[in-house]
Amino acid sequence: MSQKDPCQKQACAIQKCLQANKYIESRCVDVIRAMRKCCESHRGVNSVCCSGFEKQYRMNKLFVIHY
Repeated sequence: MSQKDPCQKQACAIQKCLQANKYIESRCVDVIRAMRKCCESHRGVNSVCCSGFEKQYRMNKLFVIHY
């Protein structure tokens, strides 16, 4: 039996919010933030729901300029 994705609840909340708000992301900032926080706290866990956030995190990390 496979385990439930740790951030599935937040991913579903994003979809519900986007559908309710005609896919205007700015109206769902709080639920997107909650998803990002969940993914950060479960980094390293195989999470299909967080795969897009993980890619974004890695890309942002590549472009960080160290002074």
